[in-house]
Amino acid sequence: MGGRTGFVDGRALEADDPPQKSVLRDYIETILVCVIFVIFSRAFVFQQSKIPSGSMEDTLLIGDYIMVNRFIYAPVSFDWELLPVRDLRRGDVVVFKYPVQPEVDYIKRIVALPGDTLEVRDGYLYVNGHRQEEPYVNPSYREGKPFGPVVVEPGNYFAMGDHRNRSADSRSWGLLPETLVKGRALLIWWSYEEGAAEANPRGVLDTVKSIAGKATHFLTRSRWSRCFTLIH
Repeated sequence: MGGRTGFVDGRALEADDPPQKSVLRDYIETILVCVIFVIFSRAFVFQQSKIPSGSMEDTLLIGDYIMVNRFIYAPVSFDWELLPVRDLRRGDVVVFKYPVQPEVDYIKRIVALPGDTLEVRDGYLYVNGHRQEEPYVNPSYREGKPFGPVVVEPGNYFAMGDHRNRSADSRSWGLLPETLVKGRALLIWWSYEEGAAEANPRGVLDTVKSIAGKATHFLTRSRWSRCFTLIH
């Protein structure tokens, strides 16, 4: 009931109850809030990507769908435990704009920081004269061709794929500028067994075939053991 607000001719006036929002309006407002949150999250916090090649095997496989944390390398810091901010580190798997073709996203592992001296000898990576163990590199994937030594310039990083003899990385296209890094690969949220041709459809017909294939074989070709696993 409304509250008493004044008296006229000795009688109490009752304030009208505020109008109730309709159920439809509640739904619309909720949907708008959700849409704004999703847009904000995609623009500043998270990004979804798909792995189209085998350059990061066996850490990431063709058909892995990953979530990328775009906030972790933000230039500003907030006291948010949920979304901590830090500098890039050796071993981080990052998504970045391909320096040669910035409209294309690449994913590689940071193996050397600004000021580091890097060299590849007998298939093994050396940073500042120390051989790196790199348990994520399959021994059969090590590239025997020597490389370096090179010194990583300020504001740049050296990025390599875990499949060393199948990866086009800083050994071929040069250092990775920090300004091109978009975020750190966080987790695999879904993984689907498919070949490179299926993962990279060309044209509308191939795209339709790819979607139809996933719908048909969703249960049998999904790699369930990889779903919701963190990327290291």
